[in-house]
Amino acid sequence: MTGLEKIINQIQEDARRDADAVIAQAKENADEILTQARADAQKLQEEILKKSEKDIANYRKRAQSSADLKKRTAILKAKQDTISHMLEKAYEKVCSEDTKTYFDRIERMIRAYAQPAAGVICFSQRDLDRMPKDFSDRIQAAAESVKGSLTLSEKGIRIDNGFVLSYGGIEENCTLRAVFDMKKDDLTDKVHEMLFM
Repeated sequence: MTGLEKIINQIQEDARRDADAVIAQAKENADEILTQARADAQKLQEEILKKSEKDIANYRKRAQSSADLKKRTAILKAKQDTISHMLEKAYEKVCSEDTKTYFDRIERMIRAYAQPAAGVICFSQRDLDRMPKDFSDRIQAAAESVKGSLTLSEKGIRIDNGFVLSYGGIEENCTLRAVFDMKKDDLTDKVHEMLFM
C-alpha cells in the first residue's frame, strides 16, 4: 500500500467515524425530540380531556338549569290557567244568579260606586225588564247613603250585566266584567292562596 493509499484510507476512516458520530448524535437528537413530542402530546391530551370533562359538566349544568326553568314555567302557566279558569267560572256563576240574588248584588255595588252627587244609572234592557218593582227606591236609598242621588234611565244600554253610572257626562263602567277586571289582581291573589298555599 502506498503512502497515498494510506492517506486516502485514513481520510475515509476518519470520514466514516465522523459520519457514524453524526448519525449517532442525530439518532440521539431524534430520540430526544420523539420523547419530548410524546410528552407534549400526552400533556395536550390530558389538557383536552380535562377541558372536555369541564365542558361536559358545564353543559349538563346548563341543560339542568334550562330543564328546571322550563318546568317552573310550565307549572306557573298551569297555575295561571287554573286561576283564570276559576275566575271565569266565578264570573259566570255571578252572571247566572237568580234575579233576587243578582239585584241584591247590584244594590251592594251601587252603594260601593255611587258618588255624593246627582247622576244617572243605566242598565241593560234585559235588566230593566226583570228589575224588581221596588228597585228604583233601593237605588235611591243606596245613592242617598253617600249623600247623592241617581236617576234611573228608562232606556236600556248595550251591556251584558251590571250598570253604568254617569255623573256630569263622565261615565263609570260598573258592569260585572269591568268590576271583575278591575279586581283581577286581588281575586287572582285570593284564588292563588286558596289553591296553592
